[in-house]
Amino acid sequence: MTGTRLFETEPWKLATHQLHKNQMRLLESLTSLGNGYMGMRGNFEETYTGDHHQGTYIAGIWYPDKTRVGWWKNGYPEYFGKVINAMNLIGVQLFLDGEEVDLYKDQLEDFYLELDLRKGLLKHSYVVVKRGKRVKVESERFFSIINKEICAIRFRVTNLSEGVSVRLIPFLDGDVRNEDSNYDEMFWKETGKRSGDRRSNLSVRLIDNSFGTPVFAVSASMGVRTEERASVSAHQRKLYVAQSCDIFLGPGKSITLDKLVAVTTSRDYEPGNLAERSDELLDQALDSGYEDLKKEHAAAWQRRWRKADVTIQGDDEAQQGIRFNLFQLFSTYYGEDARLNIGPKGFTGEKYGGATYWDTEAYAVPFYLAVADPRITKQLLLYRYNQLEGAYYNARQQGLKGALYPMVTFTGIECHNEWEITFEEIHRNGAVAYAIYNYVNYTGDESYIAKYGIDVLVGISRFWTDRIHFSKRKQKFMIHGVTGPNEYENNVNNNWYTNQMAAWTLNYTISVLNLIGDEKYKELGLSENEVAHWRDIVDKMYYPLDQKLGIFVQQDTFLDKEIKPVSEIPEEERPINQHWSWDRILRSCFIKQADVLQGIYFLNNQFTMEEKKRNFEFYEPLTVHESSLSASVHSILASELRKKRKALELYKRTARLDLDDYNHDTVDGLHVTSMTGSWLAIVQGFAGMRTFDGTLSFNPYLPEDWQSYSFKVNYRGRLIEAIVNKEKVILTLLSGDPLKLKLFNQPLLLEQSLTGRLIENDEVSGQ
Repeated sequence: MTGTRLFETEPWKLATHQLHKNQMRLLESLTSLGNGYMGMRGNFEETYTGDHHQGTYIAGIWYPDKTRVGWWKNGYPEYFGKVINAMNLIGVQLFLDGEEVDLYKDQLEDFYLELDLRKGLLKHSYVVVKRGKRVKVESERFFSIINKEICAIRFRVTNLSEGVSVRLIPFLDGDVRNEDSNYDEMFWKETGKRSGDRRSNLSVRLIDNSFGTPVFAVSASMGVRTEERASVSAHQRKLYVAQSCDIFLGPGKSITLDKLVAVTTSRDYEPGNLAERSDELLDQALDSGYEDLKKEHAAAWQRRWRKADVTIQGDDEAQQGIRFNLFQLFSTYYGEDARLNIGPKGFTGEKYGGATYWDTEAYAVPFYLAVADPRITKQLLLYRYNQLEGAYYNARQQGLKGALYPMVTFTGIECHNEWEITFEEIHRNGAVAYAIYNYVNYTGDESYIAKYGIDVLVGISRFWTDRIHFSKRKQKFMIHGVTGPNEYENNVNNNWYTNQMAAWTLNYTISVLNLIGDEKYKELGLSENEVAHWRDIVDKMYYPLDQKLGIFVQQDTFLDKEIKPVSEIPEEERPINQHWSWDRILRSCFIKQADVLQGIYFLNNQFTMEEKKRNFEFYEPLTVHESSLSASVHSILASELRKKRKALELYKRTARLDLDDYNHDTVDGLHVTSMTGSWLAIVQGFAGMRTFDGTLSFNPYLPEDWQSYSFKVNYRGRLIEAIVNKEKVILTLLSGDPLKLKLFNQPLLLEQSLTGRLIENDEVSGQ
């Protein structure tokens, strides 16, 4: 693996003493901050005129971008939903003796940049030299995870030479553009502004659209605190408000400016009350002050870390990687708002439109189940339940019955405009159904099925029933014209994973019908004939197999391709999605991400170890891992097969995918949803955690060169800590009732602590 590394290896922070001007977009992505309500890329407060991307994003604020396709097809979405770049909240211009400081152009000394993962703080400092004068600048900011509408910045200037006149201009700027949109248009228009004594407000709304989607409004109130001796004046222009703070600093003297910003949106308040409400929230923040806000924020991060931290001894790169990923996941989503989901880029960029993908159900749900309160995962499921009507609409657009969950959405309505995604990547329905099973299986909360889940499962099952056809020639049910998780094959027949998940969904839906009453059965319009047809499909589903190789075939004609390993691709042609034509990729045997192996991962207890081994050894050498979602699944299965070196190699890829920019695309933003993969590769991979049939089990080992690792999981009202070192695994019940579980396949009762001994030849025994 080759990539780019900008930061020093530290267990609790990203730090660099170099301003990487040639990698500024990458640096901005990696130092992004957020609090679930809003966030932004790691932009500087000061002016930076070099190449970079100023990006601020507010959860749930989006716009229906025009769909552009060469030829319109029936069923295409009318628009492509896009997260919208919001106003610049953090800006602080700095002038010394009347000349503006530009971090791109000016001479800087002792530069330092740090993202504090433990406390959720972003800091930078430097000494700037202008006209022979030396001035030290220090900045620190955070998005409060206690007061979600608050962004707080502390900016300090210290004179290191003879007297200097300093002007600081904290501002709010709504004149911003989206980079990832289909047309160059200004999305915001001003609805109000004012500037007074150390306070300013800017209110904006999105331009109208012709699709009937919400037109969101945003208001931001800014308050400024400085030393009383500073002269402060207000000024404004279109889409811009500011305060100018002027002071003369003698040798060794400093000025500290605290800038607090409160942001409100029409998602939560009436548009006419936004400015008033943001003013009220600003008043509360000013009363608390920067230091108290910071202490509350840092303490809340500490509480999250106590529940979810993963420690690794002996591999600092792995340690930094997992903590960075956990930090960015919790910065993006912590379950406070059921209207929200987890965009693949979070608050770090505009690619993928900031919308909801199947990543949530496939990768985020198992992570949040174990590291946070179950209500957080339930919110993710309710998000889909609340959008069931949209799923029925999507199916009707394709001329089909039932519910088709969208590949990309903000509202439940499909808004992705690539035909092979919109029409064909229907496997996302299986992931939504599997997430319901995963939640019920892990939490034991069967009441969710009767109240919410059954409606979703029946809708999805009816879609599969209509989309599947019966082959009289083979006397089997089949699914033609699909794209599986491996998007390097489009419009294939009988994708093994899609067929598998369709049949599994029907079977699971049948199995939970006993949890609903007769009244609900009738309400859903179910009949014995319909359920019998589902059973028939389950019994007669076609799965491509190759008896000679002993593998599940990815799709009907996959083995007709020229089969050769990834190792034969010249290094200078990797990643292939940046060097090869799409036609060449589609004709190749190379796999973007786990496809057959994704199904084996999901339905793990349905396959023998020999089946897992044969399929892994066939497909992994063909996989280029150019999807951020790929490496974790392969790592987990490699661990199960005790292919320890391969498991660790793939863990490092998923843990440091962004930190080392392995796919050369982190400039567009972080791969937030796939960051769950590093946690999954440790807990489900190295530690072998599984839960089937209501039983939690562990089958751990220690990766090569690691001295130990530890983590905590929530499980059915218990908090369990696992520690694995070179000799043993220790499970400790930190809270909750005693639990029957399996350690190294031996049934045991966890009351306080259990110890299992690791044996060198990989065989394991419990004590």
